[in-house]
Amino acid sequence: MQIAVTFRHMESSDPVRSYAEEKLDRVKKYIEEPIEVQVVLSVERKIRHLAEVTIYAKGVTIKGSEETNDMYAAIDAVTDKIERQLKRYKEKLKDHKPGPSRERQVQKSVFAAQSIDEGSGEPVIIRSHSFPVKPMSVEEAVMQMDLLNKEFLVFTDDESEEINVVYRRKDGNYGLIVPQMS
Repeated sequence: MQIAVTFRHMESSDPVRSYAEEKLDRVKKYIEEPIEVQVVLSVERKIRHLAEVTIYAKGVTIKGSEETNDMYAAIDAVTDKIERQLKRYKEKLKDHKPGPSRERQVQKSVFAAQSIDEGSGEPVIIRSHSFPVKPMSVEEAVMQMDLLNKEFLVFTDDESEEINVVYRRKDGNYGLIVPQMS
């Protein structure tokens, strides 16, 4: 497990670093794959101590942050939060047996607004990014979207093998977009 600790707006402290590493070492029991952990510890206005943790494991990204008036308490709180999320995720995985790996690649592109507004033929691509879309159930996709704090998630339905989109509605519920072939 690789843990990277970053300090913002505060002095680098070996005791705080080792405390964060020791606390986050507990999450290894929930995920067997190689794990990369990024920890950002920051202090704002000398009273707001913020601990943010992002865990990258095989196919899973989990984020959590907590804010208190003590850095050690913030580390404890965010570790507990991450641990609860991992327990919930692991329980969901027990209920769902994955099939053979059928991952697809999807490309995301961001276009310049001026190139579309001016009607100058081809839109200008600002940024392009490819990412794998792994097969999962709708429930697992909603859980993954919540863990990532995203508004939508593109995934491959594990039963139909079609690419679907699950999104968070303004009323707090979830929506599902399923393509229809004609």
